[in-house]
Amino acid sequence: MTDERTRALSEVLDQLESSVHGESIAISEVIEKLGRKSFASLMLVFSLISTSPASAIPGITTVVAAIVFILVVQMIAGRECLWLPGFITRRHMSAAKLCKGIGWLRKPVHFIERYLKPRLTFLFHRPWLWLPLFLILCLTLFMPVMEIVPTSGSIASAVIAVFAAGLLTRDGALAVLSLILLLAVPVTVWQFGFAG
Repeated sequence: MTDERTRALSEVLDQLESSVHGESIAISEVIEKLGRKSFASLMLVFSLISTSPASAIPGITTVVAAIVFILVVQMIAGRECLWLPGFITRRHMSAAKLCKGIGWLRKPVHFIERYLKPRLTFLFHRPWLWLPLFLILCLTLFMPVMEIVPTSGSIASAVIAVFAAGLLTRDGALAVLSLILLLAVPVTVWQFGFAG
């Protein structure tokens, strides 16, 4: 296994960190830095932002849900280049909170990368790929409501990040894990957050 493959997640964090300058950063700058064709990288970054301490930024879970929703719709449609509406790309995030989030993510990312490798790659081809994408699509519709329940939005984002990491590294084991979690998260959040 090559270093290029095992450092895929770290490299995304490096790219994100290099895009930070000044007191805040626009979402459009993050997208341009990662590349409008890098759907897996963009999904990973925005879901990780909502998982990290940067999720303390008010409304970030809702913004991330909207971005991931639009990303997934375009992936299902087979679009090659990402488009996002201006009211999303013009939004700014605190550079300090973003950098704190990146630093917080580095240790777990380095740990996880040691176990990642290409396997079960058929899961990243149609029609297999559509199942997790449709489940993520459904999950993003509920994420704005999850802001009512503490940490539930971060948990949902973490599950999306698991799938995105699998897609980026072509590790089907992560895709299988994300499928299990995608089915379990809505039930768990409802049981402990709303039903109780």
